Amino acid sequence: MAYKSMMDCVRDLEKHGHLIRIKEVVDPNLEMAEIHRRIFDAEGPAIFFEKVKGSPFPAVSNIYGTFQRTDFLFRKTIDKVQKVIELKADPGNFFKNPFRYLSAPFTALTALPMKSRFKVPVTYQETTIDQLPQVVSWPMDGGAFITLPQVFTMPPGEKNIMQSNIGMYRIQLSGNEYIPNEEIGLHYQLHRGIGVHHTQYNNSDAPFRCSIFVGGPPSHAFAAIMPLPEGISELTFAGMLGGRRFRYTTRNGHYLSSDADFVITGTIVKNFKKPEGPFGDHLGYYSLQHDFPVMKVDKVYHRKDAVWHFSVVGRPPQEDSSFGYLIHQIVEKLTPQVFPGIKEINAVDAAGVHPLLLAVGSERYMPFRDKVPEEILIQANNILGTGQTSLAKFLFIAAQNDDAHLNCHDIPYFFEHLLKRVDWRRDLHFQTKTTIDTLDYSGTGWNAGSKVIIACYGPELRKLATEVPEDFNLPEGFSNPAFPLKGIMAINGPAFTGQQSGSKQIEKLANHLEGFRLEQIPLILVVDDSAFVAENLNNYLWVTYTRANPSHDIYGVKSFTEFKHWGCEGALIIDARIKPHHAPPLIQDSEVSRKVDQLLERYNYTTS
Repeated sequence: MAYKSMMDCVRDLEKHGHLIRIKEVVDPNLEMAEIHRRIFDAEGPAIFFEKVKGSPFPAVSNIYGTFQRTDFLFRKTIDKVQKVIELKADPGNFFKNPFRYLSAPFTALTALPMKSRFKVPVTYQETTIDQLPQVVSWPMDGGAFITLPQVFTMPPGEKNIMQSNIGMYRIQLSGNEYIPNEEIGLHYQLHRGIGVHHTQYNNSDAPFRCSIFVGGPPSHAFAAIMPLPEGISELTFAGMLGGRRFRYTTRNGHYLSSDADFVITGTIVKNFKKPEGPFGDHLGYYSLQHDFPVMKVDKVYHRKDAVWHFSVVGRPPQEDSSFGYLIHQIVEKLTPQVFPGIKEINAVDAAGVHPLLLAVGSERYMPFRDKVPEEILIQANNILGTGQTSLAKFLFIAAQNDDAHLNCHDIPYFFEHLLKRVDWRRDLHFQTKTTIDTLDYSGTGWNAGSKVIIACYGPELRKLATEVPEDFNLPEGFSNPAFPLKGIMAINGPAFTGQQSGSKQIEKLANHLEGFRLEQIPLILVVDDSAFVAENLNNYLWVTYTRANPSHDIYGVKSFTEFKHWGCEGALIIDARIKPHHAPPLIQDSEVSRKVDQLLERYNYTTS
């Protein structure tokens, strides 16, 4: 079926056993988020909150909570969308397989946005910001946030809606210095389309009008985060994926999504900012308070059967992991076209997406020479120079030439392949004093840090150990070696108190390790809790790659610098301890957790 609203989606999910209703009054301050997290962690159903404390509107979350349910939502359209995206990225595909793509032009044409002439459901009534569900997800959050907004803007003077930008930029509804019901905060990061519009408006006299859509068909929220090929509008994509044209209208100079459940209209104030945050974000830490643009609220519209659509972000995996899954489903076949020579890419969700990117490349240029990384270095730099992948901090890339089974979605196998072959004397390539993800606080400042490419191609150089040698010992202050993966040893280090003392501690460790034969342990992690890191794969990925800044936190046994190239003869050491400048990790409120225990018991719903 083609959903016309979020309530349509709720009914369909309930009909097929994919939804649970919470019938009693639930507090949007921490309690709703805790219920969501419990049910998500148990791979449970979507959640419909019938009564939200302080609001007349019900709410729904977790509709994308499993990959299977995400497939269910778009079960009738996903194949058609894949064909259009493939054809748009490379029109030559049509001549290679014309029967596959016969329906693609029709799909795209019938998904073009259309203006509502008469019935406009979202203009049923007006409300105010404080009447919306004030969802606060984490104890230190600066206020209530919209976590699944569709933020719509147009360039100055533009009338063609196909030139619009729709992005998912979090919106702070309350708290801090915002005037209640009059101002809300707008947070956006690097490489976002709204930033281009913002610059254009700052250079014009036109008011920077903005509309924020919440809810509507499930395809609309997904369209706001989808990285689209040049020439495909988010509106067209929303129509294709939803099986229903994106309908819109205008009011007082603002664009409204006719099928949205809520629309907030207003004007972004030029050259004016207020503190936004903190906010528990998808790296598993708080993004701290920073100054961001402010939107002056004009109107808040809602439809008759409005449902507030929200999600909860936090340490991955979370519900938004399904967005990455669906993107992969749609664009998997496009990777070699966007990145020539690349077989596949995995922005690792468990590491917070941008901190760690794995790639499988190919060496095609010099088959008659020794196997060393050459072409994959070009491919790696292409990745770091393109769109969202440019935010990668650790980029591991390996050539598939000598291992047909190599793929970067089997993460243990990928690391095993790489660590058997990597040569730390040659295969490390740093970018220092560069930009990193806004939400990553491992660097030297806001958006400031470093990157490293680890590029591997060649014969196996070593076997990999899973236990320490019999004669192995550690210097004072270091303890408890454990293995999260083959060839990777995590050890407890002393608490990190500053860069100078921290560096001396790791150098002391590196000097000590020169006395042991550790050829089968090419990677050593210094952490705060090695047992936690070795407990499961996700812990290793999260701790190691969210807490390390390559230029400052990579060391090595018998390290050297040769003509500005840094490498090491022995094991590579990553200092993944918590640093004083890091953002605090997300911790749930224990009292709220106990209350949710009792609530879920009353519903005979267990998450254990």
